[in-house]
Amino acid sequence: MTQQYTIARLGHQGDGIADGPIFAPRTLPGEVVTGDVDGQQLTDIRIDTPSDDRVKPLCRHYKACGGCQLQHASDAFVGNWKVDVVRAALSAQGLDAEMRPIHTSLPNSRRRATIAVRRTKKGTLAGFHGRASGVITEIPDCQLLVPELLAAIPVAEALAVIGGSRKGVLSVTLTLSEVGLDVSVQGGKPLDGPLEASLAQAAEQQGLARLAWDGEVLAMRNPPYQQFGAAKVAPPPGAFLQATKDGEAALLTAVQEVVAGSKKIVDLFAGCGTFSMPLAADAEVHAVEGDKAMTHALDQGWRMAQGLKRVTTEARDLFRRPLMPDELRKIDAVVLDPPRAGAEAQVTELAEAQVPVIAYVSCNPVTFARDAKVLVSAGYRLNWVQVVDQFRWSSHTELAASFTLSHISG
Repeated sequence: MTQQYTIARLGHQGDGIADGPIFAPRTLPGEVVTGDVDGQQLTDIRIDTPSDDRVKPLCRHYKACGGCQLQHASDAFVGNWKVDVVRAALSAQGLDAEMRPIHTSLPNSRRRATIAVRRTKKGTLAGFHGRASGVITEIPDCQLLVPELLAAIPVAEALAVIGGSRKGVLSVTLTLSEVGLDVSVQGGKPLDGPLEASLAQAAEQQGLARLAWDGEVLAMRNPPYQQFGAAKVAPPPGAFLQATKDGEAALLTAVQEVVAGSKKIVDLFAGCGTFSMPLAADAEVHAVEGDKAMTHALDQGWRMAQGLKRVTTEARDLFRRPLMPDELRKIDAVVLDPPRAGAEAQVTELAEAQVPVIAYVSCNPVTFARDAKVLVSAGYRLNWVQVVDQFRWSSHTELAASFTLSHISG
């Protein structure tokens, strides 16, 4: 049934929401729209009265591709909306803070992407999944990825021809390293001798720095290192990496400001050393991460670097075994960069330990605000929040925040 609605606000996933609630993707607050109601979803949407913030999408794939949710909105609108999402999450916990201007990465700056590839009768189909569907949309003119990744999509297609199943979808993660393309494939055929040989030959022909197949490294011409401060670190296949160099730099700058002057730092959920290595230029760092392969890569990178202070590593599940107050004695600052679930157990121990300074990096404003409430209730001051938009045109929001004990100036 076709009905008309006025969009009241955007939800956390970037969809417009009208009274009902009725969810209308790719609409903006204040717009009057018409469409067919399917449950709580509005489909076949027509914009009757557009918002002043509506713009023409930059990418010709936008309508079919699910990689972006907000390309129809002006940069100013998206930036303000993301800051407001963080502000609202804090307000829900009874908190407020100085919100610094958002830092947004440029188009064509994403250095990592996971491409879906399906074998077809005529060859292959590679790209991103459509919005809420299994349909793959080709993306030759994608406005998100760095040119080197766009140029590498044929690599994903070639690997699917060799080791993909006609019945399944190959998931090919392309990462731009300092020495070339790092490729990690999931969902392919089980490895055997002939397949391994064919894949290794393809990696050589394509000039890949490294090729991993379901976690197993099949070929490595050069360790695919990332530059973290003075250190070169080769992450394990598929390891976490900040989406853009620019976004990583913005988060690092914020973290460095928070912990400036600290001599002993604990880096929790340290990954492969995104923050640990640059901070080790001026401080001793103890890096804790649940994945042993990541801590090994971090340690190797530190040992090969020059001019850094001591960095120690520990592989530890911080959800089940958070660092306790007695382990945090004589620590000047903590850097905390948990996954989307936040760090509830660890934050409880940090609140008791009363570490003087905490730099919290988050990819989920809701769990960040929950954890911030615990710290503020324990006597910390939330000095400021820096929102960073690495995932341009998406609903995804990242941030860095400064916490100090109330008797210490922020």
